Amino acid sequence: MSDVPLHYRSATELARLIASKEISAVEVMKAFLARIEEVNPKLNSIIALMPASEALRLAEAADKAALAGEATGVLHGLPTAVKDLNAVKGFPTRFGSRAHMSDPVSDKDAIFVGRLREAGALIIGKTNTPEYGVGTLAFNEVFGTTRNPWDLGRHGGGSSGAGAAIAAGLLPFADGSDSGGSIRYPSSFCNTVGLRTSPGLVPFEALGDGWTPHAVLGPMARSSQDAGLLLAAMAGASHAVPNAIDLDPAAFLNLAEVDLSRVRIAWSKDADGLPVSPEVREAYAGARTALEALGCTIDDVELDLSTADRAWEVIEMFGFFTDSPALVHTKPELFRPDYARNIRQGAATVPAELAFGLRERTAIFRRTAALLRDYDVFVTPATPVTAPPADCEWVREIDGHRFDRYFLWQRMACRITMTGHPVLVTPGGFTPAGLPFGLQMVGRLREDHALLSLGNAIERATGWAAQRPTGI
Repeated sequence: MSDVPLHYRSATELARLIASKEISAVEVMKAFLARIEEVNPKLNSIIALMPASEALRLAEAADKAALAGEATGVLHGLPTAVKDLNAVKGFPTRFGSRAHMSDPVSDKDAIFVGRLREAGALIIGKTNTPEYGVGTLAFNEVFGTTRNPWDLGRHGGGSSGAGAAIAAGLLPFADGSDSGGSIRYPSSFCNTVGLRTSPGLVPFEALGDGWTPHAVLGPMARSSQDAGLLLAAMAGASHAVPNAIDLDPAAFLNLAEVDLSRVRIAWSKDADGLPVSPEVREAYAGARTALEALGCTIDDVELDLSTADRAWEVIEMFGFFTDSPALVHTKPELFRPDYARNIRQGAATVPAELAFGLRERTAIFRRTAALLRDYDVFVTPATPVTAPPADCEWVREIDGHRFDRYFLWQRMACRITMTGHPVLVTPGGFTPAGLPFGLQMVGRLREDHALLSLGNAIERATGWAAQRPTGI
């Protein structure tokens, strides 16, 4: 058997070993609980954890079910934790907010959480998030800051704070949600994989506009193969979600072989003119050289994203307003100022501005679809900088460009959200300082399987995704 510790085995391997009874779910659970106990105090990624005795009882029940010959799901016996914006039966949902500290535990699961349980996953806790998912750095006044396992003095990224836990072996995989980079930024900062799925692929119970393609749920893992395993449990149609895609999610269990010499890449240096730090530019150029050496055909292409910033902002802020809890309107002092400001801005949206956002999103979608008729993927840097210092609220300057609101530095992701297409972040190598960064790859609509397959081929060929943080 491999000498790689259980907490760093791939989720795919662990699932196979449990299914073949070469190891038990109890052994796997003990390994992850020990890792969480050792490392989570340094990272602060998992902010709610069931008692070890209860977690072990879940694992024991999983082993007994398998021994009894009961039908088991694709995630049978694998532990995970859920982002603290989503309902999990038996846990409170705090939203990273002081306003919800006295709320009771949930008596139901979000749709995708129920699917994880049906697939055999053992849900043992909740992962950190900024208040109501505001921004791409996981910190809040309730639980504090999630730190990066590659450098504890830096952010682990957000709003899906699970990226740090996955990178450090606290979890084999986890869920994320993304409207402006909340899956993609932590994946880039932590050398992990994250998929912003095609809208409707994973049922998302939006509080306001259930039809919107703006915010989506998706898998986060240490490889595209493991992301596909998790997606096989999360994806599929739901009667509660009007834009849900009806497909057989089992397809994601087996990714396709990809001949990299036949892959055509549209390569953007900066997503149509965004500032990028010199160290990321250098590392990004190195990634291009490596992909060309593997046989990929790469052309310099800049997709017209000139209206994306304004369109994303109006749709994002209006979404905050439509989803806003009543309490924020009566006691705004309980909430993060940025969050309350977003809701005020959304409430003031005039019809002409909302029409502009919706119209331009459609136009950008169509330009992207046209580009991807000639290329397999459109690629940009996943982030304009590496993980920032853990004491900052947002990055206020990049390469001489200054920002006065939290979301302006995350436009590398926001602009790509407006394409309406699936987006995979996969490791792209390391800067000279040893910090990871990711490649942001836009694939064809509803071809998430092909996108994961390409990510898997790149990960196996380069070895970037196999690198683990040391000293933690």
